[in-house]
Amino acid sequence: MHDTRAARRAGVTAFVGTTIEWFDFYIYGTASALVLGALFFPDASPAVGTLAAFATFAVGFIARPLGGIIFGHFGDRFGRKNAVIITLALMGAGTVGVGLLPTYDQIGIWAPILLVALRVLQGIAMGGEWGGAVLIATEFAPPGKKVLYGAFAQQGSPVGNLLATLSFLGLTAMSDATFEDWGWRIPFLASAALVIVALYIRVRIQETPEMRVAAAAQERTKLPLVEVLRSHPAALLLGVGAVVAGVAITYVKTTFALAWATTDLGFTRSDFLLVITLALVAQVLVQPFGAVLATRIDARRAVLWMLGPELIVLPLMFVLIRTGSLTWAIIGMVLATAPHAMYYSALAGILAQVFPTHVRYTGISLSYQISTAIFAGTAPMASQFLLNRAGSIWPVVGLGIGYVLISLICMTALLKRSPTSTEPDEPRPAPARTTADAS
Repeated sequence: MHDTRAARRAGVTAFVGTTIEWFDFYIYGTASALVLGALFFPDASPAVGTLAAFATFAVGFIARPLGGIIFGHFGDRFGRKNAVIITLALMGAGTVGVGLLPTYDQIGIWAPILLVALRVLQGIAMGGEWGGAVLIATEFAPPGKKVLYGAFAQQGSPVGNLLATLSFLGLTAMSDATFEDWGWRIPFLASAALVIVALYIRVRIQETPEMRVAAAAQERTKLPLVEVLRSHPAALLLGVGAVVAGVAITYVKTTFALAWATTDLGFTRSDFLLVITLALVAQVLVQPFGAVLATRIDARRAVLWMLGPELIVLPLMFVLIRTGSLTWAIIGMVLATAPHAMYYSALAGILAQVFPTHVRYTGISLSYQISTAIFAGTAPMASQFLLNRAGSIWPVVGLGIGYVLISLICMTALLKRSPTSTEPDEPRPAPARTTADAS
């Protein structure tokens, strides 16, 4: 008989942990749009300084596949629980480090160098976190509910983003001088308390049932990365493409749009943070319905229903923001948030069923983190570059539409070749040869 109480506890654990991790990761994105360029790259023009700050933002994403490899290996070989405890501690260390970091005026070139190093640490932690949190939720899930329980881990992203935005919105009462002097550091330093709470919760969770079964059967591979690349290359490549719309559009809509609206369109920092905040509230409310939809109907049809509208509402969002009206900006942002948020909710549970247990942590982590490194981390920088180069927002709109089409094509192909990924009742067994590989 399935332990429903343990499953719910695991879902809550995944949600709380990912919320704190994403809070730490997102406050850097908000700070890079608002203040890091001026403090760490003071000799550049505002536009180039913002571009440089977005480049350090991208570095965290480039490091995430390394985190996926390291902690995927650790999690597939020795268990999910310890892996996610370590990733949370590393993220907390990197985030607090940014909050304590001297600026360029204080230590010169070492300031941006150390900023990049701490962002790399954040990226490694985040790269290992996502896969472990998803598996904590899905591998405890009752039969037929893996996609729904995977949504617990996914819900941490918008809630963490909302908390990050609210933390900076609360600082807008400060003068610009005070904010740039020390106020921006508060969210980074406050994250220490949140990390301690999340660590306490994670220490109390048990190892997942599916991992315990795999360990008992010695279904563990010495080199999970090699096994994924050798036996599941198509699933990995399609997984990378399937993730794009779920992650990249978020940073076009928030990190880039925040810089664009406050630099070029005359929005105040507090006004556009309010726009993003209301859109995130809408995301928190709407996102879980994507997992419900993918559970109730054919997953391929659900994906089309979720991503198709984004091709219309994403361009509409930029048109409405460009009006300069706070009301229209809010409407545009909320409309553009719903489709890809629902897709993101279902994404984790679907991917978690594509790979067998003994390489699942590595497989889903690589799919997600390679995609974030190539597409999500570069999205604000690429958007800013296109805007600077063309002097028009329409190339940025085209970039966003491209992200949607990539995921629509790849997820459809992934579901066609892996029909069992929509049938969560049947765990995928490990190949017989992995027993021989086990040590």
